[in-house]
Amino acid sequence: MLTAPAANPDPLILRAHPATPCPAVARLTVALGAVPGVHGPVLHLRYVLQGDLAALRWPAPAFPGAADGLWRHTCFEVFIGAPEAPTEMPGTPDAPAYREFNFAPNGQWASYAFRAERERDARIERAAPVRPLRMACQRQGDTFTLTATLPAAAWPAPAHTCRLGLSAVIETQDGALACFALTHPREAPDFHHRAGWTAPAPEPAESVHRTATHPV
Repeated sequence: MLTAPAANPDPLILRAHPATPCPAVARLTVALGAVPGVHGPVLHLRYVLQGDLAALRWPAPAFPGAADGLWRHTCFEVFIGAPEAPTEMPGTPDAPAYREFNFAPNGQWASYAFRAERERDARIERAAPVRPLRMACQRQGDTFTLTATLPAAAWPAPAHTCRLGLSAVIETQDGALACFALTHPREAPDFHHRAGWTAPAPEPAESVHRTATHPV
């Protein structure tokens, strides 16, 4: 059994893009943690949204599992890859790969592989699919919490060389979508822009609850 390490005492704050304000959200944060795995660190994410939850639109109940198009409604995201491409020409062979994961409040998730900015790598997705080890959601009062655990295979390169782009799409009852991220490097929301991937990979730490090595 592998239990997530204690939450980061200083969670990272996600802010709405100026073009998509969302007054219903008072605060949105992400805490990161990691524990060692056989093939690399196992990544834990804890998203905490506080605000007027009744003013938000939540995805309809669904069978938990893989699904596409989650970003069209409320979902929480992470991008994992090198902080900068070695070339400014997208699509060139030496452009580093990256991964994207989406987590919906109804238990659905999505996992994507990219060879360059917004260029899906279907071969890698078929040959080396990556799915969350676990997801959990909790709603209490004005607070919604989603936790997700990703295996070592989620890292497209050695973890210490990667940066994380943490983001969320929040839908309000009128159908408007607000885009939250650590930082917004472009005039329009763009979670794929590497300049917005500012979170370093968390240092793996042994959990006091860790009783066995997870084979990931």
